[in-house]
Parts: sequence; C-alpha cells; structure tokens
Amino acid sequence: MDSVDSVEIARAETERGEVVLRRRTSDSAADVLELRVNGVFVMDTLETTSEIELAAQALALVEQPSSVLIGGLGLGFTLQRVLADPRVERAVVVEIEEVLVRWMRDGTVPHGPAVLADTRATVLNADITMAIAEARSTYDLVLLDVDNGPGYLVHDGNESVYEAEFLTRCRELLSPGGVLVVWSASAAPELLAVLRDVFGAAEEQAHHVLLQDRPEDYFLYLARRT
Repeated sequence: MDSVDSVEIARAETERGEVVLRRRTSDSAADVLELRVNGVFVMDTLETTSEIELAAQALALVEQPSSVLIGGLGLGFTLQRVLADPRVERAVVVEIEEVLVRWMRDGTVPHGPAVLADTRATVLNADITMAIAEARSTYDLVLLDVDNGPGYLVHDGNESVYEAEFLTRCRELLSPGGVLVVWSASAAPELLAVLRDVFGAAEEQAHHVLLQDRPEDYFLYLARRT
C-alpha cells in the first residue's frame, strides 16, 4: 500500500486566523503542497484543474482581455493561467493574506517566483472589498475566486463579496463589454439573482472538471457590462 506523509513547512497567524502550508509525500507521486486556513482545506498543488479550467473559460468570454483583475492569489494557478494568455497586458491580483504573497515570492511555493516575476503581474496585499472600492483603473475581466463560492466561506467577512453593493462597484470598474466572473464550487441561485439585479442579465455555467480523476461540477456566474 502506498504510504503518505504530511509535514508542515510553513505557518502564520494573521488577523483572520491561521494559515498553514503542508507538504504531502508518497511512494508513488510527486510532492504536493496543501493550503489550509483555520484548519479548512482550501486547495493544493495536485487538484488544480478547476482553477486552470475556469480561468481558461473566463478568458474565452472576452474578445480582448488586456487588463484583468483577480480576487484571490491562493497558490497562484489562476494568475499563472491568465498570464499564459498572450492577449493579457496587465494582471492585478488582490490577496488579503500577506503571507501567501511572501511564500510565493520566496519560493516556499516552488513555482511562485517565476509566476510573480512576470512584469505584467501586480500583486496587492489588500482586502478585495477595499481594493475594489478604491480602484480607479478599468478592467476587461474581473475574476473573483476569494473563497470557493458563497457556500464555502473561509472568512465570514467575505459574505460581502456576493452582495449587491460590492458587485455594483465591480460593474463600475468594467470597461464596456467587460465581464465579471464569480467562481463557485456549488450552485448559488441567490448570487445569480443578485447579479441579474445589478447587471440586468447574468448566467450560470456548469463546468465538469476532474480532481484527482474524480469528476466534479464547478460553476461560473458571469455578467457583462453593456
């Protein structure tokens, strides 16, 4: 039987709680980094198909996504996929946990330095709600992956990300024809209703992804500024 060992490699206490990075090793697979916040599994470097697939789908919605705003850095896979698109000229990421930015920059997350070295990428250590409220630039695409949808909040304070006031401000930052995309690990009809109120129209897309060869449904909630 394949044995698996899990070792903590980094830990930080923040205003919002405990952030832990662990390394899992096994006899038959490459090492895997696992991110947990307040004891809740957030993501790891093995199950990245959802971030990559959903970022690709979002980019396909905009004819010319030259300027992209990403809410949430995580372990950097969304940003990495956005930067792989040659149409992207500027990508701004807002991440509230400074320690995640530091672990990406210093190589604790091995692919992190290469991703953040891209001159098109800017990482802001800030609360997404404050960053959106104070932003002055416009964007062709806004991607929100702050948690994993309204049903999977890591921090209760993130509820405001799915409410009308914040989503209205996101709409104001979009260029004409720009798209807002919110990702969710489950269907969120209340979010869809709020987006329709704010934008006049919005849609839900279900996407089938594989996580460790296990089929899962993820959802995109998208609205376009006309």
